[in-house]
Amino acid sequence: MNLPRKITVFLLWTGFMAIFIPEGSAQNRNPKPMLRNAETVVTEERLRSGVEFLCDSLCQGRGIGTPGNVEAGFWIARRMEQAGLMPFGGKWSQSFRVDGLAGHNIIGFYPGENSGPDAKYIIIAAHYDNFGVIKDNWYPGADSNASGVVALLSLADMLERMKDLGRRFGKSVIFVAFDGTVRNNAGAKKLVSQLNLGNLKDPVTGKYIYMKDIETMVNLDILGSSNPPSKSLREDYLLMLSGRQLVSQLITANYNPGLGLDLCFDYFGSADFTRAFYRHIGDQKFFLDYPSIRTVLFTSGITMNTNRQTDTTETLDYPVLRRRILLIYYWLCSIL
Repeated sequence: MNLPRKITVFLLWTGFMAIFIPEGSAQNRNPKPMLRNAETVVTEERLRSGVEFLCDSLCQGRGIGTPGNVEAGFWIARRMEQAGLMPFGGKWSQSFRVDGLAGHNIIGFYPGENSGPDAKYIIIAAHYDNFGVIKDNWYPGADSNASGVVALLSLADMLERMKDLGRRFGKSVIFVAFDGTVRNNAGAKKLVSQLNLGNLKDPVTGKYIYMKDIETMVNLDILGSSNPPSKSLREDYLLMLSGRQLVSQLITANYNPGLGLDLCFDYFGSADFTRAFYRHIGDQKFFLDYPSIRTVLFTSGITMNTNRQTDTTETLDYPVLRRRILLIYYWLCSIL
């Protein structure tokens, strides 16, 4: 992996200075037992089971406006409820229409301790729709994006475990499973519209949430492949596209035992392609219009199976997917 000089220097600096990180910090190289305990709720078997459900014939490829898409939405809502999240306005689904079809974003809320007027929110998102069935051809969408959905739900499970163990975080988290991504990112547009209009109300405080209240937007899109987009990367890699924001926190989180993933902060080593992928592909792109919001895309990148019928459950690397989720979890803890 070829990192820019500044990132390389920081990596060396954190390696030497990690011993000076305070004992209670979420960035501690030797995390507290409760942080490690939360890892136990994420298993390879559970990840595979979730991907298999979303790719099952019952979900019919999760095409927007189809019964299979609705089945997937109900399943995600149940999982959010089981993870201890709270619905907005008493309902898990936020509906919209695109191209004459009914779409449904599934949204859950994890309350933080800071509930004052200056409270900030973090959005964690992953789209759950895919192409469905086209001319009798079924598109399972395992990597794109059942992998991102199970990652999103796993993060919710781990935060709930932390709450059970008595650890709370300052910021609140809005978990969103987007619908309509294959229809010009209609679900993401819906959420941006709601935040601009103040149509979402904090389930705990009753405060209307606006775009200015969003501190960070994290998009999880295609996370299960171990086919690196560059020959210089190992199979246990993770791409973080963020305009160089929050990179140091990810590098530090990667020191946690059992992780040590091969990190990359560009795409194919090309600044132009990285910029195009980050700014024009994925639900995060709409949040880049708001400079105050730190916007991050975690991905394992497009593969030869992306948007094809061959994007099946058997093509994913579940041990690597689990390690990626754990790394994102530790990184998330550092910014909450």
